[in-house]
Amino acid sequence: MTTIRDVAKMAKVSVATVSRTLSQPDKVNEIMRKRVQAAVAKLGYEPNRAARSLRTLKSSKILVTVPDISNPFFSDVIRGAEEAAREADYSVVLGDTRSDPVIENSYATMFKRREVDGFIFLGHRLPEILATSVAASEVPMPIVHGCEYSPGLQVSSVHIDNVAAGADALRHLVDLGHRNIGVITGPLDSPLSRDRLEGARRIAQNAGLADILVRSGDFSVESGFAEASQLLCENDVSAIFCFSDELAIGALRAVRHLGLTCPDDVSLVGCDDIRFARFLNPPLTTIAQPSAQIGRRAVRMLLEILDGHQDGLESVTLSHRLIVRQSSAAPSLGRLDSPRATTAPA
Repeated sequence: MTTIRDVAKMAKVSVATVSRTLSQPDKVNEIMRKRVQAAVAKLGYEPNRAARSLRTLKSSKILVTVPDISNPFFSDVIRGAEEAAREADYSVVLGDTRSDPVIENSYATMFKRREVDGFIFLGHRLPEILATSVAASEVPMPIVHGCEYSPGLQVSSVHIDNVAAGADALRHLVDLGHRNIGVITGPLDSPLSRDRLEGARRIAQNAGLADILVRSGDFSVESGFAEASQLLCENDVSAIFCFSDELAIGALRAVRHLGLTCPDDVSLVGCDDIRFARFLNPPLTTIAQPSAQIGRRAVRMLLEILDGHQDGLESVTLSHRLIVRQSSAAPSLGRLDSPRATTAPA
């Protein structure tokens, strides 16, 4: 079956130019338009009408779904998305999925019904009801994945390098002299959690540590308290890297609940740099994500797809940075000399 890519190859133009010629011919110069039309006629290409309709019917609305609207990190992403959407005369429809696949599908139905022009999802799953359409589409669909990178989903995305972020956090603790390090992840079915864990383990192995102690949470304050309490009661850890600042806030409460202090007894590092992080006691060392920029870039990427300016899938990696504050310090002598400070076999 002839595809739009076959037409683009014969006409020696981009897929986006073919798409514009078929949907908005007046916006393509005459030479290009004739080349595309000639290739279409020669190949007998029949456009995907369903895909084209997504571009021609306009509601001026963008759907953005978040897995947990109570997380301050997502509020900054949403604010950035709304700013970019407003500049382009679009409105944002917001959905809180609570990481529930049923709710994710219910919001995705709005996109399938063309009640919105585009869809940005900030969780780790592409709603199941969209997977078949995405796989069958000859051109990029107006769907963007924000915050995480999962190439198997076959949609464009904007995110940080989460492997590098996990490595930076662990390297900071190792450089301070910590050897007994705990990690509290988010759900491990999330690529974000798996990537950060991969980065952390690389640094631990390079430093000759036997292992890092891993507990899996759900990014929430409550989960941070529960998992940190288990880590501290069952192991003599001197530092904990949490995969979100909310987890770190819960971990800080666990440290104090057990009669310990931060950072004298236990150092803490979070991830996200939510606006509360600098106001904690002690202020939280964390990996800062450009949250508002993620939202703005996701909307701009979506608009590029809607305008036919994106030839294929795009993956944009934004910069993160380690912000060192007072929640991390060198371990006390007793914890540094703990029996768990063993090295891996050569």
